[in-house]
Amino acid sequence: MSLRKEKLSSVRKVLLQRREVLAGGLRRSTADLIEDEPSYSDSIDQASADTDKTFAVLLKNREHDMMRQIDAALRRIESGEFGECLRCGEEISEARLQAFPFTTLCIDCQSEVESEQRRAPNRAE
Repeated sequence: MSLRKEKLSSVRKVLLQRREVLAGGLRRSTADLIEDEPSYSDSIDQASADTDKTFAVLLKNREHDMMRQIDAALRRIESGEFGECLRCGEEISEARLQAFPFTTLCIDCQSEVESEQRRAPNRAE
């Protein structure tokens, strides 16, 4: 790991701040979902509300996944593995880590993974 202690400390601080913002948002959105149980007499209004609720849950799940990625990045900082590509073992560029501090792959491996995903047959039949 070639990132200096100052950089690691800075990345850790950014990750902790992002985590706190996400956690606060998740707490608020969970409370909103629990408290928001109006009943609608119109089926179109009900369908619209159900669609909105589904979208809110999808966003909440995405934010929760991001929190897990942040937690994993914080563990990698503590273990001294932060900044190493999990696929090839090479160092992840500092610019990439600044843009995506919870990334686990270098840009080349990320490109390969995305290319493999595009080539994989769609199994959602």
